[in-house]
Amino acid sequence: MTDLRITTNNGADAILEEAAVQELKTSLHGPLLQPGDAEYDKTRTVWNGMVDRHPALIVRCSGVADVIAAVRFARTHKILISVRGGGHNAPGSAVCQGGLMIDLAALRSVRVDPMRRTARAEGGATWADLDREAQAFGLATTGGSVSDTGIAGLTLGGGLGWLAGKYGLTCDNLLSADVVTAEGTLLIASTAEHADLFWGLRGGGGNFGVVTSFEYQLHPVGPVLAGLVLYPFSKAKEALTLYRDFTAATPDEVNTIGALLTSPDGAPVAAIAVCCQGSIKAAEKVLRPLREFGPPLADEINVMAYRQVQTLLDAATVRGRRYYTKSNMMRQISDGAIDTLIERFATIPSPLSFVFFQQLGNAANRVSPTATAFSHRDALCEWGCLSSWLDPAADDVNIRWTRELFEVMRPFTTGRDYVNQIGIEADEGAERIKAAYGENYEQLVALKNKYDPTNLFRHNQNIKPTV
Repeated sequence: MTDLRITTNNGADAILEEAAVQELKTSLHGPLLQPGDAEYDKTRTVWNGMVDRHPALIVRCSGVADVIAAVRFARTHKILISVRGGGHNAPGSAVCQGGLMIDLAALRSVRVDPMRRTARAEGGATWADLDREAQAFGLATTGGSVSDTGIAGLTLGGGLGWLAGKYGLTCDNLLSADVVTAEGTLLIASTAEHADLFWGLRGGGGNFGVVTSFEYQLHPVGPVLAGLVLYPFSKAKEALTLYRDFTAATPDEVNTIGALLTSPDGAPVAAIAVCCQGSIKAAEKVLRPLREFGPPLADEINVMAYRQVQTLLDAATVRGRRYYTKSNMMRQISDGAIDTLIERFATIPSPLSFVFFQQLGNAANRVSPTATAFSHRDALCEWGCLSSWLDPAADDVNIRWTRELFEVMRPFTTGRDYVNQIGIEADEGAERIKAAYGENYEQLVALKNKYDPTNLFRHNQNIKPTV
């Protein structure tokens, strides 16, 4: 081992002496990886194939002690750090260039207390991990819409999902969190302890520390009526208008996604995906308008376990493809928004890409915008485009198309992003991050000043301290 060139937390290059690297390695229980090590490339690879950054060091944490050691080391040597939970974040903030990557992927245990209806899950767990354990007891909590999404990033950004109509966002179901702060100390954040930090963790992203475990409130969730209905593209306007009207009147038991996508046979189609809890007989009545309209090209709505619902979109979000995403929140879906999406979708450059509306959910809408750091409580849905392709030579055309769509859709939105969808590159801009938090931004800055005044945790949708 020789002296190592690293990136500091202010973006400069520096040399880290061999003795310091060896000291870190000795302090860890898990492995310390460098370029050239056998597991290095596999570990630095995340869901989005566009992300190709090379950390100088990767700490593969085997427990909280390793996280503390890594944070203290980075703080002492002023090294840029990034934190990997499930690694599913589209902007790829889990991986830094030239710095130290704190990898929680091995920390995936989930412990369910069926009597209290709670679950304690480590920071590297995915929703597939948590759902498997919780559903063994007929329980679940709101947890995104793709099974291999990490619990950490989704929770810290807010957490839209299939159960949000009845139970609120993921962050609304968070009971406590274990956090390694920039000081390298472990705090428990809840309504009873460090309540200000707990408020900020529920939507404020990874700005305040490394969350090593999450405690969630679980709810009884048995078999649901769920699935996808496809309509011909010639009826896309009518289908999305039906979607708009349907979401405006859904009961709490229902949550939805409306989309334009390309079917496996290459034809553009409109789609509505739903998950309806409660009595199957009542659910069949609620979903009847979606199933009778058209008639549809395909009706794949069936009674299924909630764990199966969580995999419905997995085939459209395959790990390793190249992804680029843009989104905004919407209070309503106007005719103009529908017309614009349909017109633009006809020119979409990749058949793997899709545009969507994801409903926030009735219970999520009833929470005060200042109750958690997630502030978009007046939004009907998130509008977004998940562009996906395989060939690196097609990067420019797909990114340009997505950006142009984002601009023409902007007048129909609140102009505010779901923070998990904001990129971390310079062209994304601090103003978009500030706007994403709305009236909560200044309180988040105050928290940053208190818990991370040197901005150690900056490789994210960053809230900059002012001290």
